[in-house]
Amino acid sequence: MNLMPFLLFAFVASITPGPTNILILTNSQHYGVKATLPALVSACVAASAIVLISGAGAGEVLRQYPLVRQVMSWAGVLWLSWMSWQLFCAPAANLSGATHTHFTARAAALLQVINPKTWMMALAVVSLFAPAGEHALRDIALMALWFLLISVACLLCWAWLGQAVNRLFRTAAAMVRFQRLMALCLFISAWAGMLA
Repeated sequence: MNLMPFLLFAFVASITPGPTNILILTNSQHYGVKATLPALVSACVAASAIVLISGAGAGEVLRQYPLVRQVMSWAGVLWLSWMSWQLFCAPAANLSGATHTHFTARAAALLQVINPKTWMMALAVVSLFAPAGEHALRDIALMALWFLLISVACLLCWAWLGQAVNRLFRTAAAMVRFQRLMALCLFISAWAGMLA
């Protein structure tokens, strides 16, 4: 297997803005990088596990049963819409993190499981990069491990960016504007995936 094209794909899939990246950024903005690490690691482990599961054949269910994919899509977009609304409506007093909804490790993992884009990415990894042969499952497990390492590094960049936001936006009004911008980005990314 030629590793470089796969590593580039994993990097692009992990670093580009999407619901998980935006939620990691805003969580880090409110709680700091250290408090965001459980959600960050959980999201990466879940996405990597989906790569492994898809490589083992379970991802074919989404191809064979479009209704399952459709239900997952609607569940994901409605949940992300609700989260974006919560983020958009949080008043300035909540920017301290005292009552802001925390993006938990469980929520981060669940987001990957119900997000058909994560499954489609995993199927693309398997169909494009997984070698067929005697040690195919071992190679897919190695790919899942590489994907885990790359996605952790990429989401750490988003978490550090979230912490840097606090230095850039020093007033409550500026923080609320940034928070609302992130809420709109989350909403748009959820619905853009649904309508694509």
